[in-house]
Amino acid sequence: MQQRTAAGWQLVSIEWRRELPGDEAPTEGAFSEDIPYGLRISDDCQRLEFHPRERLVLTQMMDLIVQDFPFSNIASDLNEKGFRTREGKLWSQVSVFNMIPRLIEIGPDLFSTDEWTARRAKLFPTRSRPGFPATRH
Repeated sequence: MQQRTAAGWQLVSIEWRRELPGDEAPTEGAFSEDIPYGLRISDDCQRLEFHPRERLVLTQMMDLIVQDFPFSNIASDLNEKGFRTREGKLWSQVSVFNMIPRLIEIGPDLFSTDEWTARRAKLFPTRSRPGFPATRH
């Protein structure tokens, strides 16, 4: 390292590795990342696919956010409809708020579906008439 430094090189990183003892090794097939909400592992374990119930929750959240409902009302609505978080808990303002990054991530795909177009027409009937813009600005 001293020779390289003297030759003008800069140390930018060091990577440390060690073999894990058997009692510390991860279990076979352990997955270290969370699966994004609205997705699940496919039956063949080769890819992620839509989770129908979670996708429905995301769509319901998006509906209510677009209508400017507060997070507390969104949580109440989801709970009244029998939806629960992945952990089986009731939705809260915080758990709804924590879904915002996921909603932003899936928003373009969700907004481009025929289902969303039909929902938008139902939510904003005046905007589906000629002369009204199709989207909010």
